[in-house]
Amino acid sequence: MSKKVLCVASEHGFWAQELLAPVDRLQEAGIQVDFASPTGALPLPDGGSLDSDYVDPPLGRPVTSPEMGERARTTDWEIYFKDRMSLKELFGVRPYLSSDGYLAALEGYYNQRQQAWEKLAGYDGLLLVGGSGPIVDMVNNPRVHDLILGFYYADKIIAAECYTVTCLAFARELDARTSILTGKHCTGHTMEYDYTDGWSIMANGKLLNFGAPPFSLEYILRDAVGPEGRFHGNVGHRLSVILDYPLLTSRSVGESELCGDVLVKALTEDLRRYGW
Repeated sequence: MSKKVLCVASEHGFWAQELLAPVDRLQEAGIQVDFASPTGALPLPDGGSLDSDYVDPPLGRPVTSPEMGERARTTDWEIYFKDRMSLKELFGVRPYLSSDGYLAALEGYYNQRQQAWEKLAGYDGLLLVGGSGPIVDMVNNPRVHDLILGFYYADKIIAAECYTVTCLAFARELDARTSILTGKHCTGHTMEYDYTDGWSIMANGKLLNFGAPPFSLEYILRDAVGPEGRFHGNVGHRLSVILDYPLLTSRSVGESELCGDVLVKALTEDLRRYGW
């Protein structure tokens, strides 16, 4: 039976190469890829990821090849994502403590979560696509966290790129409140790779400039892994991809192809460790 991967992309700006490159690798290996978005709306690419002349400020060089830029600009995303799932339809959110019938509502939340996990049991892996948009609708989205936990408990590979690595840091059970990254090795944006100005997302149909990113991913990840884990920034190394099964983390856009390659090997060759 062929392998299947569920790929989740933001509705507020995914980085096109961080979607297309790993999906290409998966499909070339004969692995089926299905798509989902947080609310079921159409995922849309970050405008910067369509421009091969765009210079990444921290790196001081373009990060999108002319070929990838052209492909991203000419892709019909309505067709590409035509059969996408909605995480909002699959998962509920935990009730407020102040809700009437709190305990019954909490039981209903956990039951719905279990039913969603059962519906997704046919998937062998999960891919969270990076970009700036995930900070809006994926990083602190409890439905995304519950999706991750389902794959984690089933011991299935979970790949997170760029800012979606934060989703792993925040994925945890309400009662334990301990990140699934605790004790793990991971990578992600370091301070050296973060913008200090001009970091933007699409909001209400136009760009919203935060200046610097709204949080430091490096500091979140260093805290999440704890004293028994390790954050690998690999500053100065062109590529940084870390597999500490079942978690595969990829630092940024330049690692897209390698992330896909390692994900394929984890799925087809039972690779459990890479990059450390």
